[in-house]
Amino acid sequence: MSAKWLPLESNPDVMNKFIHELGVPKDWSVVDLVGLDDELLATVPSPVLAVLLLYPSRKQNEAGVEMAKASGQSVSDQVYFLQQTIRNACGTVALLNAIANSADHIKLGNGSTIAKFLNETKSLSPEERGKHLEQEESISAIHEMSAREGQTQTPCIDDEVDFRFMTLVEVDGNLYELDGRKSLPVNHGPTSRENLLKDAASVCRKFIERDPENVRFHVLALAAAAN
Repeated sequence: MSAKWLPLESNPDVMNKFIHELGVPKDWSVVDLVGLDDELLATVPSPVLAVLLLYPSRKQNEAGVEMAKASGQSVSDQVYFLQQTIRNACGTVALLNAIANSADHIKLGNGSTIAKFLNETKSLSPEERGKHLEQEESISAIHEMSAREGQTQTPCIDDEVDFRFMTLVEVDGNLYELDGRKSLPVNHGPTSRENLLKDAASVCRKFIERDPENVRFHVLALAAAAN
């Protein structure tokens, strides 16, 4: 990866500034999930369009992708998958994948930065979309502005970040894991818009179980803004 961006903080305030500057209406926002049990999931504003998991990458691997290849998984051609070709941009890529696969619900304005990007990249391959993002100065500028507004000290652009983001979305009745550092989406099986949050939480728990002593996991959702 030749291009480098500052990492986007896993912070709803920072992420919301980013997506709203891109052109996502303020009817939608990123919120923290304080827990993955049913009682706490019930407190998340509805509807939920996507779930995002920040996880320490050291003990995670391509096992899900290899299993998907071996089982001959099916992937809907309606899934929009953007691969990460920019170092430290996993948070931005995760948000773009979340928005892209929820565009019909979000109703993006035609003149918005994000609508323009999605329109320009809809016919490209996942890797080509990543390369296109490298040249997208408007998104890069919004990203950098948002990345500098976090609560933690802004890291050096050359720092290696030992975390990855992935997005879980429902497309055509299936739950897809979209991790920009992986080679393809992973189909986790049937779900629905109504069951997305619960089914995504189950996938997140599997990630956490691989590294149960680590407390640095963070789960968020793209959902209807709270009234």
